[in-house]
Order: sequence, then C-alpha cells, then structure tokens
Amino acid sequence: MNREDLPPTVAPGELEPGHPPGHPPGLMARFRNYFLTGLIVAGPIAITLYLTWWFVTWVDGLVRPFVPVAYRPETYLPFGLPGAGLIIAVFALTLLGFLAANLVGRKLVDWGERLLGRMPVVRAIYRSLKQVFETLFSGNGNSFRRVGLVEFPAPGMWSIVLISQPPSEEVSSHLPGKEEHISVFLPCSPNPTTGFFFYVPKSRVIEVELSAEAAATLIMSAGVVQPGSEQQKKIAALAGMAHAAQIANAGARQPQPAKVE
Repeated sequence: MNREDLPPTVAPGELEPGHPPGHPPGLMARFRNYFLTGLIVAGPIAITLYLTWWFVTWVDGLVRPFVPVAYRPETYLPFGLPGAGLIIAVFALTLLGFLAANLVGRKLVDWGERLLGRMPVVRAIYRSLKQVFETLFSGNGNSFRRVGLVEFPAPGMWSIVLISQPPSEEVSSHLPGKEEHISVFLPCSPNPTTGFFFYVPKSRVIEVELSAEAAATLIMSAGVVQPGSEQQKKIAALAGMAHAAQIANAGARQPQPAKVE
C-alpha cells in the first residue's frame, strides 16, 4: 500500500482545503483523522476476534453432541465454557494419532480402510480426501506452497495461482502438445476458498517469491494490501497526523502576542 492509498488526512503543516492560512484544521477534519485511525487499528482486531470466536463455537457445536451430559462443563457451572469442545477435539485427535501410530492402531486403520474400500460411492470419496489430506499435512510436499502468475483470463491480464503437482500419466497423455504441464489453482477474490483448477504448460507459469499466506492476503484484500507493505508504519503515520493536528489546535488557542507596528 502506497501513501496515496491511505485515507485522506490532513498532514502536519498542511492546510485543509477551505481553511485560510494561519488557521488550524477544523473540527470535522480532526474528527475524520481520529475516526480513520481508530478504524484501521480496531478493524483487523475485531474481525480476527470474531473469526476466532466463530471457529471456537463451531467446533464446540460439533463436539458437544458426542460428550455425555455428565462430563459437560455447563452441567456443573452456571454458564457455558467456550472452547471446551475445541480442547476435547484437540485431545481426541492427538490420542487418535497416538493410537494409529502403534501396531494395534495400524491394524484397526487397515481394517477400516478395507471396509470403506468395499463401498462403491464412499470408496472414491474416502480415497480422494485421504490423498488431499496426506498431501496438505504431510509437511514434505510442495503443493500450494509455491505461488505463480498465469496469463488469465485474457492476454495481458495476469492472475495469481497456487502451484500444485504435475498431472498423472493418465491425464498428461491426453493433454495437447509435448510440453510439460502443471496443475494450478486460481483463487477468487475476496473468497480464496473458491476458484478454478486447470492444467497449464509449465513455461507459461511465472513463479514468484511470495508465500502462500501473503498471496491469500493479497487476494482477500482485492489488492489493497500489497506484499511487503509496512502496515504498522502506515497506522503510526496516521496516528501522528491526528496528534499533530491536536497540538496545532491547542497552540492556536493560546493567546497570541500583539503585533507592534
């Protein structure tokens, strides 16, 4: 974000349009400075707290039906305890991973997979989801960890994509040309969880030095928050402008010495 992208404020030493020289900014200008500064500071905090609260309550709603009434905190407390379901979910998943890592757990997992493999519709869904989760959370893959640019949707227009894996032999054998292809995901703005998945020749993807988190922030903000921008310095500059306007207003209220002609 450049300085030109910041909300219009009255900088120290500058005059608000419509004010004669020697007069400090008006009440509305100071009010606007304070309001925009407070909005920029409190907005991200409020949205982060809201999303965190939504996630905690969502997990609580999923886990609560599986917890017996005798073991629920609200049974013994006059109020509900937010986050109890999240703690139980984390503990249960950790315990499940511990059990699945030993010999008995692996036998049970293999037996469950064989059981699901005999169900026609469930089998395809389970295998696809298992491959996705293993690829995303294995920690040793490069899927969706690299960011690139693709000329889309028209020549001269470039879109940010997340680079995934090369296509399999079954797919690559049907792709036109002899050039190597790669699969990419193009997130949509402002919701990066939706988008387009397609195969594109590897030479037409320009890989950029940008993390997936920074790319998601850029897409969700529709280009407002550019990579490498120093948001905290921008906020401090706005606060400094408002403080300078306050000092100038206080100085203007002090009695001025009479001019000697």
